[in-house]
Amino acid sequence: MSTAKPVALSIAGSDPSGGAGIQADLKTFHQFGVYGEAVITLITVQNTRGVERMECLAPDLVADQIRAVIGDIPPAAAKTGALGDRGIIQAVAGLAAGFAFPLVVDPVISSKHGAPLLGTDAIDALKTMLLPYTFLLTPNLEEAALLTGGEVRDIAGMRKAAEKLAALGPRAVLVKGGHLGNGDATDILFYQGEFREFTSPRIATRNTHGTGCTLSAAITAGLASGRDLPEAVERAKRYVTAAIRSNPGLGAGSGPLDHHALF
Repeated sequence: MSTAKPVALSIAGSDPSGGAGIQADLKTFHQFGVYGEAVITLITVQNTRGVERMECLAPDLVADQIRAVIGDIPPAAAKTGALGDRGIIQAVAGLAAGFAFPLVVDPVISSKHGAPLLGTDAIDALKTMLLPYTFLLTPNLEEAALLTGGEVRDIAGMRKAAEKLAALGPRAVLVKGGHLGNGDATDILFYQGEFREFTSPRIATRNTHGTGCTLSAAITAGLASGRDLPEAVERAKRYVTAAIRSNPGLGAGSGPLDHHALF
């Protein structure tokens, strides 16, 4: 690269309230000392109380944005967030086939409030078109269940889902256990044929908007900085825990994290 500063790219949707999506990704990249680039896939009308509207950009416009940034300032790692529809997934996957850097895929299927952010016809496209070019897949329990067609309710289920998802192409799968609801928050990483557990204290708060985006962005930043995957996941987990703990308490609904958190 032409600069000593690490570069990371986010390909995701816009959250005007700043807690998730592209906005959260760029804040996270900055906190990790990484220069952030952003390709917009879709526009939402949302705040901490819910999503009111979503509109996807044209697939060719998304593809042109990606070509523009990687052709001038190539990233050392990239991530995807909300992709919206089958056409955008196909456009991203067509370019991902030639990426010379690792791609982290956060399979955003719905918002924190349950609003759909990925059409049902696009879920199959995600599995068949994009996962073969994915370095790390980061589903939560609901996403893991939808992608595998089975229930994921405990650690054993998370391990089983990770293996099933890895068989679809990703080199690694991180199943996030934040929604288990009991005890500590444990995530399961399946990588190089081995399982690793990453556990943090569960923090009682409603302000968890953007946790998935922030975690995947933090991992992407770690990879862009040259860290190996387990170390990148461990640092990202510490950061998200700190960001939840010191959340600023903004908004009337599920508020954002503290992206300035020290970890």
